Amino acid sequence: MNTIKSILVVLAFLTVSCQGKAQVDTKPTKKKMTDMQKKQLELLTLDPVVVPLEKGLAKAYFASGCFWCVEAIYESVNGVTEVINGYSGGFTKNPTYEGSNTGRTGHAEAVEVIYDPKVVSFATLVDVYFGSQNPTQVNGQGPDRGSQYRSIIFYQDTAQKEIIIKKKKALADKLKAKVAAEIYPFQKFWIAEDYHQNYERLNPNNRYIQGVSIPRLKRFQQKFPELLSKKH
Repeated sequence: MNTIKSILVVLAFLTVSCQGKAQVDTKPTKKKMTDMQKKQLELLTLDPVVVPLEKGLAKAYFASGCFWCVEAIYESVNGVTEVINGYSGGFTKNPTYEGSNTGRTGHAEAVEVIYDPKVVSFATLVDVYFGSQNPTQVNGQGPDRGSQYRSIIFYQDTAQKEIIIKKKKALADKLKAKVAAEIYPFQKFWIAEDYHQNYERLNPNNRYIQGVSIPRLKRFQQKFPELLSKKH
């Protein structure tokens, strides 16, 4: 008697991190996804933490794909004095690059933008944010995909929240599409490992920097020449 043998082919979908390494996109179980969703929803109900001015400088927090790219973009903006790479938006303490890449910490790669509010406003920094990414891409930017690369704007008070909501709605109306950026009350920024800081500047010949980060920076600079600092 003839028997029919069926072959199951399993395809492992790979994502490319901003280190240029291929990684398996591991998916949590249904129970874990439910737990994570509950934790993320709890974060949205918290009161935002206000970061006080320090020597006249303010801090703002954004997540928009690989932080190497976002760091370089904001550092090119007039009025921005420093940008630090790190993690935010999650529910675990002391997140690491390896941990955030599992997608199970809730954290996204984020940047801390230190700026002079007398030179550049928070509203302008939000314009930079939306103008330097694909605003409709969910859970990632370009080749970087996964919840750790999702888009988030963090607010520290009601005024900032209203600015974000207004600009997000205006962009959605203009594009006639849903804008992917999430809006979170700021809670905590965890500084990333030393080797992630100033990565584009220190590693100009890196394959990812050449192929993704620098082109993204140049597109932004061409779009907003009036916002660039003189050093750029």
